[in-house]
Amino acid sequence: MKKILVLLFAVMTVLFNGVGHAEDVMVAVGKKVKFDYTLTVNKEVVESSKGKQPLEYNPGRGELIPGLEKEMLGMKVGDAKTVVVKPEDGYGIIRSDAFRDFDRAKLPKDMEPKVGMVLEMQDETGTSFPAKVAEVSEKSVKLDFNHPLAGKELTFDVKVVSIE
Repeated sequence: MKKILVLLFAVMTVLFNGVGHAEDVMVAVGKKVKFDYTLTVNKEVVESSKGKQPLEYNPGRGELIPGLEKEMLGMKVGDAKTVVVKPEDGYGIIRSDAFRDFDRAKLPKDMEPKVGMVLEMQDETGTSFPAKVAEVSEKSVKLDFNHPLAGKELTFDVKVVSIE
């Protein structure tokens, strides 16, 4: 009889404590969230999870840009919305201190830098990162180390796929 009561209690606990009520679970700190998204900038699709695995993140860990994370908090599985993120809540404003002049003589001899070209740079630890050519002169090249999406308004179409 005691085993039956314990089993009955376990079943009742599962039924009444929200398990089985996934629609009540919301995006919140401490959860693992998967969502589909499409990112557009100036009406042009920049990135999308369509045809790929949903993006997974853990709210509160700084894994998403702040403006998107803030707007996703409280969403439930199946919820979809469009989120517009201002530059200050996305990849930041364009910073003038992120532009650096480099001596052209330090570039590979066969390289002909052009404005808009993206170069792969490495820091002293060997970490790679992109830099965009902003200006080219006879003796130097000005490189822009801002994030490529800095200064841009971002539009995300998101749909929550799962919350754990």
